[in-house]
Amino acid sequence: MDTVKNRLKELRARDSLNQTELAKLAQISRQTVSLIERGEYLPSILIALKIAKIFKEPVEQVFSLAEGESK
Repeated sequence: MDTVKNRLKELRARDSLNQTELAKLAQISRQTVSLIERGEYLPSILIALKIAKIFKEPVEQVFSLAEGESK
């Protein structure tokens, strides 16, 4: 199975958001944000797009396949 990397923690720091604030903006739970950051949960396309929009970044700049894992 492919591994997905994300930049949530980095982007939250850049925008001075904590997990709770990001969760509220994305309409998800803080626990979900934490799981996504740790790579323990793959967000749906809808959640990934919402998060990318919050950070004003293309979704590919927020989520990506881990090096050497793409086919």
